[in-house]
Parts: sequence; structure tokens; C-alpha cells
Amino acid sequence: MAASGTAAATVTRWSRTFVAVGVGFFLAWQVAVAAGLPRAATVPLGVYGFVFHVVFGKAYTLVPSYFARELAVPLAPAIQLPFAVIGTIGTAVAGAGVGPPAVGTAGVVCWFVGVIVFVAAIGWTVRDNPTGRETGTGDTDAHRRRVDRLANAAVPVVVAYLLAGSALEVARALGLEPTIAPAAGPATTHLFAAGTAALLVFAIGFRLLPRLLVADVRPALAAVVLTGGGVGPVLLAVDFRGGPVFSLGAGLEAVALVGFAAAVTDLSRQSDRDRVGSRALLGAAGCAGAVALLGLGFAFASAGLLPTTAYTAHYRLAVGGFLALTIVGISYRFYPPAVASLSWIGDRTARASITALLGGLALEVAGLLGSVPALVGPGRWLSVLGAALYAAVCWTIFLERSSLTG
Repeated sequence: MAASGTAAATVTRWSRTFVAVGVGFFLAWQVAVAAGLPRAATVPLGVYGFVFHVVFGKAYTLVPSYFARELAVPLAPAIQLPFAVIGTIGTAVAGAGVGPPAVGTAGVVCWFVGVIVFVAAIGWTVRDNPTGRETGTGDTDAHRRRVDRLANAAVPVVVAYLLAGSALEVARALGLEPTIAPAAGPATTHLFAAGTAALLVFAIGFRLLPRLLVADVRPALAAVVLTGGGVGPVLLAVDFRGGPVFSLGAGLEAVALVGFAAAVTDLSRQSDRDRVGSRALLGAAGCAGAVALLGLGFAFASAGLLPTTAYTAHYRLAVGGFLALTIVGISYRFYPPAVASLSWIGDRTARASITALLGGLALEVAGLLGSVPALVGPGRWLSVLGAALYAAVCWTIFLERSSLTG
């Protein structure tokens, strides 16, 4: 029992470290975008650095429990973290055009090694329950088992997307790219952002949010969202900006995003728990709908109907809106700002961070889609302020918890 408690404490500590590093990358990403760095540099900071570091950190604690297991390799987060950090920084530096090509290659290889550690640890943990039929759902939540099983079944698909995207990046860096592989750049990014990150948000969201909000999600809606979110990204990637396959993928991904937004909105409507992260979750739902609409526009609208800046708006709404605001909203429930002992850190600071993130994104997207460049810069710097406040809240709580637990 003592050994089990020590292992759990180790996983918790390194999980929190992963999230703390991810929060730092969130701030770095917002600053890099506001400073005008190229997208090849900012995408790794936002997707690898922020989204995936937080996803990895929380997955180490949540996924095993959702599969009624304990993490089989408690030190896996500690082993993966340096590879993930170096991989993110190396890829971002290469994207900025700094240093020799070997920097980018080293970054991609380190990232892949970290992914292998993560997949091996999670895979070995759930090896005798790969589809998640055993859900760890208690008798009081028995009515949620159907949705829990649907959500668990999406996790192997998430892992497949993560492995595929990472392996393709390594193959390209080493000149071994297969001829049938998706195109580099945005196509591969969709394997990560849509196939891995968004699908995992759908899966964990359907398990976590009903319990946090004390509400229920409809199993049929969960099935539609998880199916569309599981199939759509691969169709987008293999025929990126192509013909019918790309359009079908865009349609499925749009259904998944709108369905998840509807689920979050309905859960919030059912819940009487109006806490500090609620506004961020509703904002994330709105951004999911906007991402879906823009994606459908790219797939079905005639050429020239959307401005070229719409692609940047789509990327910012997806990563800085849907994914980021979901993470912010949920993290404020895992780490309540009110528990901080500093007088200037609390619910008011957290609400200010959400307001700044929502307001900054709204200004930026309005400027990008409305061809009003004067709005874009202020919007991005307002997002920097929101990220700084979010980091201040999270890091304060992390430091205080670390001092308490040693």
C-alpha cells in the first residue's frame, strides 16, 4: 500500500510538472504570435508545447483510472518530459529559421522518442483492457457507463494518430517519407491537432465534464461526436485541400465539433455549478462552432470567397480558442484559483484571464476575417495578457501544492 501511494505521488508530481511546462509554452506561444514569428515556429509552441504537454500530463493520471488501472510505469512522465521539451523547442527554433537543419531533425527525433515513452507506458498499463470496456465507473455513476465505454474506445484511435503524425515527421526529417504519406505542414498538423488533441478532448470531456458539472450527456450525441472526430482527421490529412475525400473529412470533423459544442452547452445548462471556468468552457464551445464553419468554408466555398487570412483565423480559433479555452476551463476546476494564498491570485484573476483570452481572440479573428489589420495586433497582445494571468494563477497554485507535498 505504501509503495502504491509513493507511485501515485510520483505520477501526480510529474503530471503537475508537465502541465506547468505546458502553461509556460502557452504564454510563449501567445508572445511569439504577437511578435510576428512565422507559423512554422508558432505552431510547435502552441500544439506541441502547450496543448500536448498539458494533454500528456493529465493523460498520465486520468487515462489509467478511466481504464480501471494504475499507471504501470510511474516514472514515465519524468522520462518523457525532457524529450518533449527539447523536441518542442528544437522544432520551433527550426521553424523560425534559426540554426542548422540538424536542430530541427534533433527536435523531431526527440519528440518521437518522448511519444514512444508515453505510448509504451499507457499501452502497457491498459494492455489487458485495450478498448476500455472496464471503465472504473462506480455504481453511483452506473448510468454513465455507456458513454464511458464509448469515450474509452476512442483512446486507441488517439494513440494511433499521435504515433502516425510523429512517425511521419521523423521520416520526413530523415528523408524516408513514404510516397503515400499526407503532405507536410497543415496536413500533418491536422493529425496532431484534430486527430490526437481534439479527439482526446472529446473522449476525456465526455468522461470528465458530466462529473464536474453534475449533469448527463446523451449517449447518441457522444457516439456521433467520437465517430466523426475519429474518422474526420485522417480524411483531411490524406487529401488535404483536395477533392471529395477532403470535403467528407471536413464535414465529419464539423459534425464532431458542433456536436461537442452542443454537448458542452447542454451540460452547462443542466448544471447549477457556475464556477470560474464555466465561461471558458462556453467560449471553447463557441470557438468549436466557428472552427467548424471555417472548415466547411474551406471545403465547399468557391475559391476566393474567404480571405487568405481565414486560414490563420482557423488555426487561432482551433488552438487558442477551442483547445486552449477547454484546457483553461477544466484546469481551473482541477486547480481552483480560490485556494491560492496570495491576495492578488484568486477567482477574480482567473476571470480576468478568461476575459482577456476571449476578448483578444475575438478582436484578432474579427481583424483577420474582416480585413481590419488594426484589430489583429491589439487582440494578440490582449491574448498575451490573458495567458500571463493564467500562468500566474496556475504556477502559484502549483508552487504552493509542491511546498505542501514536498
